[in-house]
Amino acid sequence: MDLFSALQTSVSGLQAQSYAISNISGNIANSQTTGYKRVDTSFVDLMTETTPKREVAGSVLAQSQLTNTIAGNVVSSSVPTNMSITGTGFFTVVQKTGDASGSPTFTGTNAYTRRGDFAPTADGYLMNGAGGYLTGTNLDPTTGQVKSTGPIVIGNPTLPAQPTTTITYAANLPATPTTSATADPANSIAGPSLTAYTDSGAPVTINTRWVQTTPNSTGVDSVWSLKVDTGQTGTAKWADSGQTFTFDGTGKMTSPTASATNPNSITATLTNVLASGYTFPKLTLDLSGGLTQYADASGAATTNTLSQDGSTAGTLTSVAVGTDGKINGTFSNGAVKALANVGIAQFANPDGLKADTNGNYLQTADSGPPLAGLDGSTITGASLEQSNTDIATEFSKMIVTQQAYSANTRVMSTAQTMMSDLLNVIR
Repeated sequence: MDLFSALQTSVSGLQAQSYAISNISGNIANSQTTGYKRVDTSFVDLMTETTPKREVAGSVLAQSQLTNTIAGNVVSSSVPTNMSITGTGFFTVVQKTGDASGSPTFTGTNAYTRRGDFAPTADGYLMNGAGGYLTGTNLDPTTGQVKSTGPIVIGNPTLPAQPTTTITYAANLPATPTTSATADPANSIAGPSLTAYTDSGAPVTINTRWVQTTPNSTGVDSVWSLKVDTGQTGTAKWADSGQTFTFDGTGKMTSPTASATNPNSITATLTNVLASGYTFPKLTLDLSGGLTQYADASGAATTNTLSQDGSTAGTLTSVAVGTDGKINGTFSNGAVKALANVGIAQFANPDGLKADTNGNYLQTADSGPPLAGLDGSTITGASLEQSNTDIATEFSKMIVTQQAYSANTRVMSTAQTMMSDLLNVIR
């Protein structure tokens, strides 16, 4: 290598170290940027001669080295729609391009980001701090079916009223009930009591009582009937539900029996049940949890399970993000329904993605195509992934880079001095 080559090499060194300090400055500037991935610098030696006994370094090439696979610290957030990814993967986002007929329009190109500071816009979309609109699948909260794919819209959904059609009940009836002739109806014990709902969502109280019509004795099964409070007066106050329940001497229910197609399902169908002045056309009494008749010193029925599937109309009160990427809504009637699935993309080579100025990444030939799904990763709601930049490490790299830059300037000045000395010899 001659002196002119040494000068050229030192110039390439200055350029390489300048490139490195530029990456370091960008990392430090974005140390508080949500989801930012630092950019490291790698150096490649360019050889001018590579014969076996004469290998001469010519110059150096600086290249960026992405750290997309290195996660930042996760901190909690007070915004429920903020989210972070534990593991690999990126949120799928699009950019807004404008509005048409009062609705926003978006680019047709997906971008990918770890920036999860998503919050609802005035239109109900979820947008992060860099203007990326979260995409995925929107679900119908009533049916759970997919409504659309693309930008996720939370909005203000409502749930229609759901009439009660099924009552789930599990209990033990005493083999010898403690009854009274003055009870209403006579010789009965208290049965399940719950609030059910009409087609319009109006609450209706269903009060019941059990009557043992055939006591258990040797060789004779015990038979019970379920009485329902009709809301009327006099002899019409208590009506039979139209279903009898039979138990053998061991306390096992023999009627109704399990379904032929599903041995684990035991149900009784009650038709035209008049309760508190309202007639339910059909009620299914789900007894799969167990209805038994065992001896009980109290002589009263013991309820183990009691619930129903009806509800009033509901409005959305809050949202939460599940670990599976589902955005769930809690409604004023107590129902919790899935509203959307968050779009997550995986790449075979995440460090092969191309970064843009919005904290997003774009697919390249090196990254491979996006693969949808969490693939073992999880999502945490009400949290944010911080930048993976470590300030102390960046300052250490800055010191080393500055020293390398200064050393290259020394090479230039030394080569210049040697050239001056050579010229002086000629003179």
